[in-house]
Amino acid sequence: MRLRNIKGANEAVAASPYCVSTPTDLKGKWQNFFKNTNPIHIEIGMGKGQFIMELARQNPDINYIGIERYTSVLLRALQKMELEPLENLCFLCVDAQILPEVFIPGEVERIYLNFSDPWPKDRHAKRRLTSRNFMECYDKFLAPQGHIEFKTDNQGLFDFSLEEIPASGWTITAYTKDLHHNETMNAGNIMTEYEEKFSSMGNPICKLIASRS
Repeated sequence: MRLRNIKGANEAVAASPYCVSTPTDLKGKWQNFFKNTNPIHIEIGMGKGQFIMELARQNPDINYIGIERYTSVLLRALQKMELEPLENLCFLCVDAQILPEVFIPGEVERIYLNFSDPWPKDRHAKRRLTSRNFMECYDKFLAPQGHIEFKTDNQGLFDFSLEEIPASGWTITAYTKDLHHNETMNAGNIMTEYEEKFSSMGNPICKLIASRS
């Protein structure tokens, strides 16, 4: 699906006080940025921000960073933040591949991946956010006891992830192919915009949790 470009989105994102324009300058200094020593959780591909904003509301003792590479999408989250600023949340407009330049080893305690682009063609497999290419990237800054939570409605991407993540040296500690009917894994679940849309269409939602071996 073609992403609709919104006129002025680049300029609005660049000017927003809620989006960090030079995140590499804060590598190893994020606790100073948030002015506390609370743990840091990030969402890669946060879309319009519904999921991470609700997490930030519910957990004021955790610092959240939402990452979205497309300004036309990030703009929607920024508009929400203008109506309801959250002190424990900020946004980055960067590609996930540069995150080792943004965080030092162990600086992030949890990574959320929600409804990532499936990149269905085999030749694009390395672009999938659960590919070994990205798992190696996350390993450079995720805390030793940290973990990754991944949700999708795309069965092909999920099956790929179930094989690729262990092959990358990680352990899948829990998974389900029908999240909303799994009482244990669905407890406390916060839905994204896509999750609401796809589940209303009857699509089962898949989820896995991965940690290091």
